[in-house]
Amino acid sequence: MKCPFCGSNQDKVLESRTLSDGEAIRRRRECIDCEGRFTSYERIEEKPLMVIKTDGRKEFFQKEKMLKGVLRSVEKRPVPYEFVEEIVEDITNELHTKPEREVESRKIGEYIMNRLSEIDQIAYVRFASVYKKFKDVGEFIEEIKNM
Repeated sequence: MKCPFCGSNQDKVLESRTLSDGEAIRRRRECIDCEGRFTSYERIEEKPLMVIKTDGRKEFFQKEKMLKGVLRSVEKRPVPYEFVEEIVEDITNELHTKPEREVESRKIGEYIMNRLSEIDQIAYVRFASVYKKFKDVGEFIEEIKNM
């Protein structure tokens, strides 16, 4: 580690401490040449999660977009906001724990529909109608029959 005072690459670690539930390590260091003390941090470099849209475009994963979609589907329904947050948080965590850094938007939609079907069938149908792009009432009725 390069000393911020003299530029030397020779230092020793005086103390190490884990931060943020093991997400980072804080190290107190001392330069061997000038005896200046400084702090460094180590974190895992995360690659961003990309969403592959139905038309093939790729965009950065945005938790807020998922939250808006779920909130729209539960609007005026007796679904507590905490349930919506839990759904979004659970799906986000699942996506981030997978080694793949790209996920199809279709897969995210399926995760959301599975969770909504467990808590509110009207919210599920609302979300499915947008997600599956129903073209007519017949497709809508068929989805309800399949529930």
